[in-house]
Amino acid sequence: MKAAVITIGDEILLGQITDTNSQWIAARLSDIGISVERMVSVADKKEEIISVLENLSQRYPLAIVTGGLGPTGDDITKKTLAEFFGDTLVLYPGVEKRIESMFAAMNMQPVAADRQQAMLPSRAEILPNEIGTASGMWFDSGEFQLISLPGVPSEMKELMDKRVIPELTTRFELPHIIRRTWVTYGLRESLMSERLADFERSLPGNVSLAYLPNYRRLRLRLSVRHTGKAAAHESMKHFAAALEKELEGLTFNREEEGAIEEKLGALMTDRGLTLSVAESFTGGHVLSLLTKIPGASRYLKGGVVAYHKEIKTSELSVSRQLIDVHSVVSAEVAEAMAEGIRKKFNTDYGIATTGNAGPTTDDTTWKAGDVFLAISSKSGTYSKYFNLGQPRAKVIERGTSKLLEMLYREILKNT
Repeated sequence: MKAAVITIGDEILLGQITDTNSQWIAARLSDIGISVERMVSVADKKEEIISVLENLSQRYPLAIVTGGLGPTGDDITKKTLAEFFGDTLVLYPGVEKRIESMFAAMNMQPVAADRQQAMLPSRAEILPNEIGTASGMWFDSGEFQLISLPGVPSEMKELMDKRVIPELTTRFELPHIIRRTWVTYGLRESLMSERLADFERSLPGNVSLAYLPNYRRLRLRLSVRHTGKAAAHESMKHFAAALEKELEGLTFNREEEGAIEEKLGALMTDRGLTLSVAESFTGGHVLSLLTKIPGASRYLKGGVVAYHKEIKTSELSVSRQLIDVHSVVSAEVAEAMAEGIRKKFNTDYGIATTGNAGPTTDDTTWKAGDVFLAISSKSGTYSKYFNLGQPRAKVIERGTSKLLEMLYREILKNT
């Protein structure tokens, strides 16, 4: 089944607020087998709203509208929708009483504009809003159904989850959809696509694979649609196993298992290991990710952001001669930083980052995006070079993930 989502409000078109409602609604509809094929933002103007509705009602059996239901004069959605469906607004005493109770609970009195929220279309199904004054409305002309919801995200989500989604699943025959997401590290989207080309060609029409990249990781989402619930689960089991076989040799996990920093923390805790961190170009981002994990103090002792070469020397015992000969962006300095932090904090592992995040390169001959990542343990110290491209944020995010991935693999190898 196909659907459209419409957001109403001048503030969206002026860029004063970001439309997060459409994205959220599309995801919830997709969960129950409804595909959103159009998203439209429209001004608080009657002729604009009518024009959009005339167009979409000819192409989609369902549309969900958010916004334009407030008590002020510029909120014209309710009247416009009633006109479009040939309806009129009437007073709903029950809604009016609920609004009065809501204001009384706040020790306030509703004004005339607030009471106007109880004027609603006579033939629409009214969806009571338990946390706001704007009721939802469900219009049904037979071939076209339109659901109008408040623009306030919390109110919209409340009505979607409690009223709209359950009702849609009973009104329409919808397929069973199952989704699983894998998080992968170390392979960019284009290379992963080449790796999985044969797997994708083997997928039947009701199974699809989506690539969802960002700077730190690549997420792979496998979706299965089937008329039967049991058949959908069996199909997912089969193709999930096939996908994981294709990913063998890479660092990956199912999304519900957490990010690489969570897996790393669990691994270190399980094996009784300790860690310290020395950062330069990542500027504390590695420590920030690690300390967001509850219980990180069990394995993470601390770290140093040694951004200037003097701090590398004074706090990490990196010799000035080493820096003068090789520069701060070098394998030698990265390894000295990792070894220095490990000894300073007396930990099983020390890890370090140094490089040019860009766009400038200071006084080194290395390019923007050139970085060295190092790991030190009692069994030895080593580093790896990467060029992580640009912009700066990409270098920091990718460098952080690469280092955590390297450490995770190193621990597995050593223990």
